[in-house]
Order: sequence, then structure tokens, then C-alpha cells
Amino acid sequence: MNDFIFTSESVTEGHPDKICDQISDAVLDALLTEDPESRVACETVVNTGLCLLTGEITSKAKVDYIKLVRDVIKRIGYVGYKAGGFDANSCAVLVALDEQSPDIAQGVNEAEDINNDLEDNTGAGDQGIMFGYACDETPELMPLPISLAHRLAIQLAKVRHEEILNYLLPDGKTQVSIDYKKGVPVSINTILISTQHNPEIDGIKNEEEIRQKIKEDLWTNVVIPATEDLEIKPDIQKTRFLVNPTGKFIVGGPQGDAGLTGRKIIVDTYGGYARHGGGAFSGKDPTKVDRSAAYAARYVAKSIVKAKLAKKAEVQLSYAIGVAKPISILVETFDTGVISQFNLTELVKKYFDLRPAAIIKEFDLRNLPKKMGGEFFRKTASYGHFGRRDLELPWENVEEKAIQLKEASKIFL
Repeated sequence: MNDFIFTSESVTEGHPDKICDQISDAVLDALLTEDPESRVACETVVNTGLCLLTGEITSKAKVDYIKLVRDVIKRIGYVGYKAGGFDANSCAVLVALDEQSPDIAQGVNEAEDINNDLEDNTGAGDQGIMFGYACDETPELMPLPISLAHRLAIQLAKVRHEEILNYLLPDGKTQVSIDYKKGVPVSINTILISTQHNPEIDGIKNEEEIRQKIKEDLWTNVVIPATEDLEIKPDIQKTRFLVNPTGKFIVGGPQGDAGLTGRKIIVDTYGGYARHGGGAFSGKDPTKVDRSAAYAARYVAKSIVKAKLAKKAEVQLSYAIGVAKPISILVETFDTGVISQFNLTELVKKYFDLRPAAIIKEFDLRNLPKKMGGEFFRKTASYGHFGRRDLELPWENVEEKAIQLKEASKIFL
């Protein structure tokens, strides 16, 4: 299929599910900052006037969970008259946390394939499959649809926080459809933005007039700034632009829908453009390969594309609980590789250490929260974990690995 339209979506940090992701990752940051060896699997639930923390945590750290939760919600913007039934100062915060299962801890603490190598002594925190992906459609080597959707969501949040559009409320979603010709993106077919807003804007009460004003404001203050540095730009005459298609979006956030950690895994990764193993990221410490191995898989895939060994690369890793080494490694280049997939997979096995402890060490995942002033993972919990231009993410820094791979591949050319 060479000619097609592909669509991806993003959501703002005020989306109910994203509130939960940020709270879960803020808990992780706080625990790792004080105790880098913390074992964390934190889930969050929000609904009207309620936030519930649950899951399993084993840590020496002492954290005021209720204060932490309220601080995250306040920073998102759910406070005062803009709270919409979910105020950081008054919502109930319930904490129901247990310790990690000793059966799981045993496999992580001492791997089944243990030997004298330190990195072999930590087993994977669970079984599962993880995918990483990269392509040459954007400078950050991400698919264009999800890259644009994130750009719009980030800009939508920015104009709200800076009160450029002071009638906007925290909840919002973006969606971008891209036209592909011969497998290459050529134009922006459709942009959709749904954004929560005040019931009255500048004295305007008529529903259709409000929607038209929001549409005009978003084109000027969100769409144009978010895409001004791109070769492929939206065209007001040609690009279909939809805003709040139901007519209004006043009731939103946890008042409109319940939220839960880990329900935006496609938004967090590649927008559906690549396969997904099914595991969520937020609230999980680095021994959980759902998170750390997904970062490593992206690191491998991006290194391959950066080295120009393929235009597209997808990497699958699989793990068994309590076993350090991956059960399998697969590299797929979709007929864009300059060497065979077999040879490329062999290079990956040789030049990337994909055991959990090695990944943790390579990216310094246990210590990043403390190094970053107490918050690192929370920042990844909105607007994607990959291809971020606003964050220094170690799994995105592939310059050295790309050079290494390019040099090593010469024996196959």
C-alpha cells in the first residue's frame, strides 16, 4: 500500500488518563530521588472529586503522597474556578499501596541465568514483548502523524498556561491525518482539535459563534506556530480543520470521564504507526522491561536509521520474568535496509547490551530523577516518550551508536 492516509492522535496533560500517568510517574520520581533502588508499580485512578493511588511499592523513601498528588494536579491546571469538578485543593486523595510480591522480587533480584557478570544478576521484572521504531520522516526520526499531533497538543497547552487564550481549560485532544504517496508523506489532510473551554468567551454565549471563535484562535495561535518550521505545512484552503465537532466541550477532565494510568500507550509511543507490545510505561521503575526495554528498543531502531542502514526500522525484544537476556531479538526494515535483516540483527546482538541491568546502567535510569531536580519521568508522561525535542532523553542520543553501527556494517556491503 503506497498511497494512503495515516492518522495519529495526542492528548494534553489535562486529559484524565494523562493526569494519572503524570501522578504515577511523579510518585516514581519522588521514590527514586530518595531511594534509587525503589521498586515501583504505581497505578492512579481519577474521577469527579477523587484520586486513588494503588499498586505495589517497596522503598526506603518517605513520600507525602497526598501533597504530591495535589501538586501535580495543580500544575496541570485543575484548581479554582477552572477546576471543573476536580480541584487540586479539595479532591479526595486515597492511598492504597502494597509492597511488591516477594515472588517477583526474587526473580528480579537474582536472575535465573545468573553468573559472575553483574548485569546478568538482574532478571526482567516481567515477561513480555516490546517494540521500538524509527523512520526518516522527521528530524527526530519519528512518524510524521504522531510528531505533528504532539506538536499541536504541546502548543495547545502552552497557550492555555500562558493565558494567550485564557478561556481554554486543561482537557484536550489533537489528531492529524497525513497523505502518503508512494509511502512518503506529502501533505496534511486533516487536523482535528478538541479542547475544553469556558461556557462563555468574551461575552459570546451562542454555541456556534463560540466554536467559530475557538477555531479561528486555534489556527492562528496553535496550528501555525506548531508547524511553522516544517517543510510540510497545513494550508487553510486545502487542509480540513475540525474543532470541537460536537459543538462544545465544557465538561471535561475527570468530571467528564474517569482516568486510569496506562490507557494512552499508543499516544506514548508511535501513534499506531508501529506495533506495540501492550505494556504501559508510567508508574513503573526501570526493572520493569515494559518501560526500560521499550526505551532500549527505540534506541536500537533510531541508531539503525541514524546510521542510514534503513529508512525504517522496527525492533522487537522479548523477555521472561527473572531472566536477564532477551529471549528473542528481531529487526524489521520493511525492505528499506542496505544490508540483510539477518546481518542487521547480528550487529544489534553484538553492539547493544539488552539485559535489564545493562539498559538501566546505559541510560542511568535509577538516578535521572535525582539528577534532574526530583522530576524526570513525569515529564515523559505527556506528549510522548520518544522523539521529544524539549527533553534530553538518553535513549534518543544515538550519535555514537550510529557511527559504530555504520562502521561495523561495512563488512556486509
